[in-house]
Amino acid sequence: MTEEKKMFQGNWSCSKCGKPITELPFEPDPSRASQLVCRDCYQPRQQGGFQKQMHQGNWSCSKCGGAITQLPFEPDPARVGQLKCLDCFKAGK
Repeated sequence: MTEEKKMFQGNWSCSKCGKPITELPFEPDPSRASQLVCRDCYQPRQQGGFQKQMHQGNWSCSKCGGAITQLPFEPDPARVGQLKCLDCFKAGK
């Protein structure tokens, strides 16, 4: 049996779009109330709408030798020899 989540009522504003926020599934810390975001601004980030900056380069996978041309992070030059392509990473190789 699932327990219904307690909702907290208030009079806040979204820090991104300014839309009123009247209900939250948590009690916000008053010192961070200016950082709240409404459901519309929060959802895209949760559903993959948020785009990570991709870093371009010419690297090789340390497992299969395949080419790696972009990464979602700037690789540490000292650890470039340990990079894995997406397929090897997902396969846990």
